[in-house]
Amino acid sequence: MVLQYQERCMNEDGLRLCRDLKIVGDKIVENWWRKEGHRVDIGDITDILAENPEVLVIGTGYAGFMEISKSLHSALKKRNIQLISGKTQKAVKTFNQLHSGGKRVAGAFHLTC
Repeated sequence: MVLQYQERCMNEDGLRLCRDLKIVGDKIVENWWRKEGHRVDIGDITDILAENPEVLVIGTGYAGFMEISKSLHSALKKRNIQLISGKTQKAVKTFNQLHSGGKRVAGAFHLTC
């Protein structure tokens, strides 16, 4: 799986997605909605937590406006899941590097703002 982020959309193997998404295992979960639009919390990624990845990469949007709750930071730390977050363009590159390097990595990507 190699993701590409262009024009606030994600491309993967000919598939073009323009709504927020998650990567759980090797599966793309389309149209990812959060309880609080520009904030991600534990309840928004229960499927990711169930997979117990080594690393979770969160793309916070084109301009980086999405926030990560303190409770999510704490939950990931307790589970020994490394969190890497940043603007989506950089986060996608990080995800690709980790995935191609054999890490068990999950992703949660806000594609707009």
